[in-house]
Amino acid sequence: MSKVFPNAKAALDGLLHDNLTIAAGGFGLCGIPENLIAALRDSGVKGLTIVGNNAGVDDFGMGLLLTTRQVKKVMASYVGENKEFERQVLGGELELELIPQGTLAERLRAGGAGIPGFYTRTGFGTKLTEGKETKIFDGTEYVLEPGITAEVSLVKAWKGDKSGNLIFRKTSRNFNPMIASCGKVCVAEVEQLVEVGELDPDQIHTAGIYVDRIIQGERYEKRIEFRTVQGTATSKKENPVRELLAKRAALELRDGYYVNLGIGIPTLVANYIPKGMNVTLQSENGLLGIGPFPTEDTVDADLINAGKQTITAVPGSAYFSSANSFAMIRGGHIDLAILGAFEVTDNGDIANWMIPGKMIKGPGGAMDLVAGVKRVVAVMEHTSKDGRPKILKECTLPITGLGVVNLIITDLCVFEVKPGGGLVLTELHPGGSVTVDQIRAKTGVPFEVALKAN
Repeated sequence: MSKVFPNAKAALDGLLHDNLTIAAGGFGLCGIPENLIAALRDSGVKGLTIVGNNAGVDDFGMGLLLTTRQVKKVMASYVGENKEFERQVLGGELELELIPQGTLAERLRAGGAGIPGFYTRTGFGTKLTEGKETKIFDGTEYVLEPGITAEVSLVKAWKGDKSGNLIFRKTSRNFNPMIASCGKVCVAEVEQLVEVGELDPDQIHTAGIYVDRIIQGERYEKRIEFRTVQGTATSKKENPVRELLAKRAALELRDGYYVNLGIGIPTLVANYIPKGMNVTLQSENGLLGIGPFPTEDTVDADLINAGKQTITAVPGSAYFSSANSFAMIRGGHIDLAILGAFEVTDNGDIANWMIPGKMIKGPGGAMDLVAGVKRVVAVMEHTSKDGRPKILKECTLPITGLGVVNLIITDLCVFEVKPGGGLVLTELHPGGSVTVDQIRAKTGVPFEVALKAN
């Protein structure tokens, strides 16, 4: 029987019903099944449980289903770019299960592979894993996570043939291969639909055995395909504090390092990689080998994460799925992660993903990063806007990871976190007028002083 359908509406015919669990591919606005999501919205089905990396934005992607009130629950990793989503969750109108990004990718992969569950270090001791079974392997605690399956999965590929073989283009692969495998029925849309035999078998990313129905899509917006340059940047990118933190964090880079930069200030570090230094940047959506960015470009991690700004690969780069991306991270293959933080403790605990009752963005890949990379650097302002310390004995906000931060860089100084806990003040930022006593007054814990000579 032919897998080819004339359009998205026809491809979904007979599959949809109220209270359906449906998984959809994409990362930000990259690689999303635009035509199938529109057809899903137009069908009018309600009470949907949506599984995917993110919830789109207010007027695009999965966000379309939120404005029409067709969704009762979302299982996702990062939802920070959708104001209507945040409003519905904070208002108690929408159920939300936040899942660390790498755990989500692996749960989808496991579900599609017939694996009922697996243990991971990611998220141990955090709010997101409360009540879950744990086990110790080689002296380290791990959390049991279940595989995810869906009744219907929707994916988008660059090319496909009439037997359902799919090729994804660059970082649009992201979550699509895992989501294709986890659905009882998978519907794919492609930019180019070709005859069987026209695709090189060695280039196939998802085999046709996973795909039940396929269409050639139309009118793709591809909102991600532009870049932001100096002059169109927002004023926060010209903030001297952000530049100070990014420049100092760049001094932690070493020749030959594989590095992951978190959203916000850490992404600006890419602009300050020392000339001649060989650093390979890794992006969670499936790219190894990014930048360094030309100095005339303004890198905005918030836009990248929302799928509104592109990132550039360099010679020697590699593309892969999000499952493989987080295998690199959790497997300890990344040398350094630089992350923003709301709070950090003198034991190296970090909180950087949620402010209860005020802000819901989701953990994204941060929990995987702090659990898997070799060294973690936190960058942050020393105090909150009202002057309260952000370096504390115990975090007041939901934890991202326990005992994971090695170095804290603030707008005033630099602290090393000693193995086993405790802080050592090693640097005062050059040109600043702050004293050690003033830093003590602005820090919520005692610390040792061992200032390095300039």
